[in-house]
Amino acid sequence: MRDLDRRGAFLAAACLVAGLAAACGSSGSGKINAVGAENEYANVISQIGGPYVNVTAVMSNPNTDPHTFEASPQVAQTVAAAQLVIQNGVGYDSFMDTIESAQPDSGRKVIDVQTLLGLPDSTANPHLWYDPTTMPAVATAIAHDLSALDPSHASYFEAQVTSFDDSLAPWTAAISALKASYAGAPVAVTEPVPDYMLQAAGLDDVTPWPFQADIMNGVDPSAQDVSLEQGFLTQHTVKVFLYNQQVTDSLTQSLLSLAQQNGIPVVGVYETMPTPGYTYQTWMEAEVNAVQQALSTGVSTTKL
Repeated sequence: MRDLDRRGAFLAAACLVAGLAAACGSSGSGKINAVGAENEYANVISQIGGPYVNVTAVMSNPNTDPHTFEASPQVAQTVAAAQLVIQNGVGYDSFMDTIESAQPDSGRKVIDVQTLLGLPDSTANPHLWYDPTTMPAVATAIAHDLSALDPSHASYFEAQVTSFDDSLAPWTAAISALKASYAGAPVAVTEPVPDYMLQAAGLDDVTPWPFQADIMNGVDPSAQDVSLEQGFLTQHTVKVFLYNQQVTDSLTQSLLSLAQQNGIPVVGVYETMPTPGYTYQTWMEAEVNAVQQALSTGVSTTKL
């Protein structure tokens, strides 16, 4: 994932000098200190923990490429001081492992979503939060760990899981509606950010996996795959072109222009939750609605 852990040595050193972290294990207000490696996970912690948690998101800037994120010493201190941590896994945020191992804490609860879902290291697409089955499992795990850290509010955390699950209904209904109307519709992507969502909606992502993986990992795709992707747009093979709004280069920009020149509606997707104004569930619903609008009316949504 674009060499996410190339800063490992720096981070380890940063953690070793973060001596004040142990003193920061509490927020000072009796709240549980929690960290989400990505702001979508931090948002769900906030929804489950409510007034009993103090939550920090490590990656939260929708204008930043998460694959090239570099954690600062301050981030290392924040993670080291957390009582609950959620990270994606699948190599997406390996810097979190470096920080945690450099500043071990036997009392720290760590939810690795890859491990939670039982996914192998060979899982090709790390954008797990686009899968509708992911966050319900994450929310349940959050409530379990928060209850262990703060047993007096366990009933509150469990009730919040029920509310959270209920609040996902508009998103899952939108996916079902999209599938009912457009199952099998061909679409193209720059990289696999929305692939789990597209699969759930029954859409046909025709972009070759090697092309998606190369773009995701910052590698130049083969000339053959580039030509094939261009042909999907110039020949109107696909109904929608989805691109990673946070990560563009000369190739993806040229594909975006090609789609627009050929009247292919475009949908911009994100790796971290656009803020302000969104929760995890409203963000996911907005992405599905943008695809629905592109298919039904030909209107593009390049930015949420």
